[in-house]
Amino acid sequence: MAASILLPSPFNTYRTSRVSINWYSQCWHRSINSISLSLRTHKPKLKLYLVPAIPTVGSRQFMLKPFAAVDSLETHVSPHQDAAASGFHRSKTVFDKASDSSDSVREFERQIQELFNEVKTLIKTGNHKDAIDLLQANYEGVKEQMNDGSKGMEEAAILDVIALGYMAVGNFKFVRSLLDVISEIIDDQKDDEPLVDSILVHMGSMYSNLGEFEKSLLVNKRVMDILENKHGKNSVVLVTPLLGTAKVLSSTGKATEAVDIYHRVIRILELSRGVESEDLVVPLFGLGSLLIKEGRVRGAEESFIRILNIYTKLYGENDGRVGLAMCSLAHAKCAKGNADEAIDLYKKALQIIKDSSYMPLDNSMMENMRIDLAELLHVVGRGREGRELLEECLLITEKLKGKDDPSLVTHYLNLAASYSQSKDFVMAEQLLRTSLKIMTKAEGPDDPSITFPMLHLAVTLYHLNLDEEAEQIALEALRIRENAFGKDSLPVGEALDCLVSIQSRLEKGEAELLEQLERVLRIQEKEFGDESEEVMETLNKVVFYLDKLGKKDEKPALQKRLSRLRIKYKQVVRY
Repeated sequence: MAASILLPSPFNTYRTSRVSINWYSQCWHRSINSISLSLRTHKPKLKLYLVPAIPTVGSRQFMLKPFAAVDSLETHVSPHQDAAASGFHRSKTVFDKASDSSDSVREFERQIQELFNEVKTLIKTGNHKDAIDLLQANYEGVKEQMNDGSKGMEEAAILDVIALGYMAVGNFKFVRSLLDVISEIIDDQKDDEPLVDSILVHMGSMYSNLGEFEKSLLVNKRVMDILENKHGKNSVVLVTPLLGTAKVLSSTGKATEAVDIYHRVIRILELSRGVESEDLVVPLFGLGSLLIKEGRVRGAEESFIRILNIYTKLYGENDGRVGLAMCSLAHAKCAKGNADEAIDLYKKALQIIKDSSYMPLDNSMMENMRIDLAELLHVVGRGREGRELLEECLLITEKLKGKDDPSLVTHYLNLAASYSQSKDFVMAEQLLRTSLKIMTKAEGPDDPSITFPMLHLAVTLYHLNLDEEAEQIALEALRIRENAFGKDSLPVGEALDCLVSIQSRLEKGEAELLEQLERVLRIQEKEFGDESEEVMETLNKVVFYLDKLGKKDEKPALQKRLSRLRIKYKQVVRY
């Protein structure tokens, strides 16, 4: 009797920005980068890729000017704007240090605002090179000022805008160094110094986006103390740093504290803007998303219903924003177990967004909504309808980018997963071979990203009883991953697990299979912990082969450990 060894499931593809292997530290046969659609059903879930946002490339060109650039942003903007887009209280101009007049303050504000807006426009239109050139020109200018001994709030404000710009283009290493300089300046400033609170708000947002959560919390605490002392505990100016703090607390597992802060923000906005203000959308959305994550579905549903009502009253029931709100509510309905309601909401939402021309059909958000709906349709057994949506995604992308673009691989893999769920492994094989061909051409034969379609192809060939070819593909995927990540890495463990499944049916040596499984077990213990569900599954296989090889001395300890884990996860042995 052969052990039932789990292959990488063809039903569990992954949500990611491109076909890559950065997901291994977070999953083993599981999805990432989204909250799973959690239905109270025993049917297998089809996990699908989401397509990344693709920046549009504009043609506008800008003259580069030292310190050219942009004027202030409103310090305390509407809370539905990103904290990094909120702006400045103003100070004396860096170009006229001797003057403290209001005219010099306004001139400095104008220049800072001009810089910010120009950089933002360049990035938004895809002109990253020009944006970087402009940021660098201004950085050289402010560095020269600082070398001459000028190191005050004006320099900090300009560095702040430069850091926001580099943050947007993804140069996080340089952002960290800029934040160190800004922090050094800000730490020496009094709380009542102009610009301090605004710069602190931006720093908190950037630290959060860089994953430096402790620094973000400290910065946000200081700015909230400053603002509370100036404006009181219920002032709307607190909204941006409060939202930043809630985001950090959510990311660090402090959900209860985050929920309290979201409620505080909502109360502040209700008092100042009214209970139907559009400004409530962002905290309501943050609260609803967090409550879903915490399994508090009723509260999440209430938040999303409220957003839907706000948008419907402000813009009418056929506005695209109403469609987006419906998608959020559909997610809550899905988590609650109301699959049919969720499907109806998704369909209506997609139709509203399409009819209103709120966003183009090839927009990444629109794409992701179709994929969400397709996934849900597969969950409830309506695979044909789901497959039609996935084919629509493929056709739209193919029309936009051509037949050989790597972004098509996402859709080929999703369609292959759909056909595999319907047991049409022949069609799944064709789609997977096409995706592998595209990826290999784009990335090269030794790039680790190609191992993703490779392993899914190996699984599909296994189901077609083409075990020899499946083994060769799995071995090649293993080789590539070992070279890329090391022999004890999580991607290697996943490939080994797949290979063992195939080789067990090829009746390879049981001692060799046991050795490979023990290697998988060590990797899983390191990555997931000794008592993880993944470890339990592999222990089950190890015990099986120990029994077959007659290694009775090694079996009892592992059998005892396995029994304990079975009780923990309430599962039975699977042979």
